[in-house]
Amino acid sequence: MKNFILLTILFLFSCEDSLNNQDALSQNFKEFSLTDDFKKYWFTGTAEISSYELFQFRYNEIRKGVALLIYVTEDFLIDDQVKANNKSELSYLVLKSNRLKNFLTGIYPYSIMNSSFNRLGVYPNLVKASTSIQEWCGQSYLQLNRKEKLFIQRHSYFENEADQEFVLKSYMTEDEIWNQIRINPKDLPLEYFKMLPSLESLQMKHQNITVQNVLGKLTLKNNISTYSINYIDLNTILEIDFQTDFPHIIEGWRKINKKDSIKSIEASRKITKRLPYWELNKLGDEKYRQILEIF
Repeated sequence: MKNFILLTILFLFSCEDSLNNQDALSQNFKEFSLTDDFKKYWFTGTAEISSYELFQFRYNEIRKGVALLIYVTEDFLIDDQVKANNKSELSYLVLKSNRLKNFLTGIYPYSIMNSSFNRLGVYPNLVKASTSIQEWCGQSYLQLNRKEKLFIQRHSYFENEADQEFVLKSYMTEDEIWNQIRINPKDLPLEYFKMLPSLESLQMKHQNITVQNVLGKLTLKNNISTYSINYIDLNTILEIDFQTDFPHIIEGWRKINKKDSIKSIEASRKITKRLPYWELNKLGDEKYRQILEIF
C-alpha cells in the first residue's frame, strides 16, 4: 500500500512537471534551407528600411510619432552573441531587426530601440534581443540571451528595477516574432502557448519579467496576413499586418488594450527603401531621411 501511494505521488509530480514544461522550446532545432528568393533579397549588401506613422499611448494621452523597422543580415558570433567582424567557423548568419520609436511627451522626447537577432537556417531561432529606452527622467536597458535557457538582464534608473538578472525556461518571445514573419511566417506559433512579452512592454509598464498565457492566430485578407497574439491575462492583443507574399513586408501593427481602447498603439507603413545605411553618414546624406519621411 505504501509503495502504491509513493508511486501515485511520483506520477502526479511527473505529470505536473510535464505540464509545466510543455510550452518550453525544445533544444532540438529544426534545420531548413534558405530559398533562392530569400538569398536574392537579403544577401545584397543593403538593409531594408521602412518608416511608419506612429500613434503611441503614453501618460494618458495618444502621442504622434515616427517608427522605423530596419532589417539586415549579418554574421554573429556563436558564443559571445555579438556581431562578428569577420565570417568564420565561430559565427553564423542572423537576420537582425532594429525597431525604433520616437515621439514627444510634452517638453521632452522618448526614444525607444528594440533589436532582435534570429539565426538563419534553424527553428526556433532567436539568439538575442535587447531594448533601450531614453527620456529626460533617465534610461533603461534590457538584454535577453537565449542559450539553453533565457538569460535576462535589466538595468533601470527606477529604484525597484535598478540591476536585476533573471533565468527563465526557453519559452517563445514576442521580440522574435518580428523576424520570424520575415523568415517564414508558416512557423509562427498558433493556438495556446506561453510567451515572454516584449522587453519594451515589460519596461514601459514596469511589469515583472515572467511568461504569459497567449493565443496565437494567423488570418488572411486581401493579400495581407495578420498575426495576432492575445495575452489572455494582460487583456492585450498584438496584431501585426504583413504582405502574404515574400518578402512579407510589415504593413503595420496594433497593440490593443481590450479594457480601454484609448490605451493602444498603432503604426502604419509610409515607405520602404533598400539602403546601405552604414555608408550614408556624410554631410548631405540627410536627404535620405527626407526620402524615408522621417524628418
